Amino acid sequence: MKIKIKGMDSPIEGETSSGSQTWERGMLEKLLMQVYREQRRGRWLKWIWRLVWVMLILMLIGGLSGRSGQVKINMSKPHTAVIKLSGTIDSEADQAAQLRQGLQAAYDNTNVKGVIILANSPGGSPVVSNIAFGEVRRLKSEHKNIPLYVVTEDVCASGCYYIAAAADKIYADPSSMVGSIGVIGGGFDFTELMDKIGVKRRLKIAGENKGMGDPFTAETPEQAAIWQGMLNDIHQEFIKSVRLGRGERLQEAGNPDLFSGRVYTGIEAKKTGLIDDFGNVYSVARDVIKAPELVDYSPEDPFSKVIGRRLGAEAKQTIGEWVLKAW
Repeated sequence: MKIKIKGMDSPIEGETSSGSQTWERGMLEKLLMQVYREQRRGRWLKWIWRLVWVMLILMLIGGLSGRSGQVKINMSKPHTAVIKLSGTIDSEADQAAQLRQGLQAAYDNTNVKGVIILANSPGGSPVVSNIAFGEVRRLKSEHKNIPLYVVTEDVCASGCYYIAAAADKIYADPSSMVGSIGVIGGGFDFTELMDKIGVKRRLKIAGENKGMGDPFTAETPEQAAIWQGMLNDIHQEFIKSVRLGRGERLQEAGNPDLFSGRVYTGIEAKKTGLIDDFGNVYSVARDVIKAPELVDYSPEDPFSKVIGRRLGAEAKQTIGEWVLKAW
């Protein structure tokens, strides 16, 4: 806007009009309000993240101290040692090392009247299972005066049963799933799909069987035979260990499916000699070992693993709850 000052013939430009001041004031208010909102949002985000971390730490502490609520057992009195065999059997969990450490600790206590391996596993690595089978038999032979039993919970199949066969006796619930004495291996064949969409595989190998098992390369009859031969070898080692551990208790006659890889209920397993009798951890400790007090000798995981698994589990649960609420 142009205004005229007294004593001057030509008007000059000014910015003191009420309209200009109103515009500037409005822009300033908007800018300040935006800055305030950003600061407020930032403060809220900080507090939300702080709250999340506090919740995670509290849940972690609660999980790590979960055993504190259990009944205190006097290890200086006669008791039954319990060692857990759970989860997928693999080199990461290393159940062979866990069983060896737990058994050694139990055998070192003269008040242990018997050992129960509490099994609940679908199986896994044949190598880890075979190592565990050997270690259990070795330690058991060194402490023949202390009975060692396996008690099956929901399932003791495949590699888990491989290990269980090393025990003096195996007990299970009538509804437990037991057995699965077999070996499995598999993959995919995408060669026909590649032909349909016009994709070629460029695989460079030195050694005609180096690419064996590649899902984008056709498998030859010779390679299929190699795979089957390897599975058969592992299966025979499995069968040999079960026969070694169970001996004449196995009812192979009249049970052609015994080593076919099928799973048996506890009722069927007792008929075939895969288990000795029905029982649970309490009844075996009370009625068989005659030492009803139970003490858990399972080795605890390293602190870093516990934290990792706990935080991962809690984070998944928290995120899932947030998603459900948002949905």
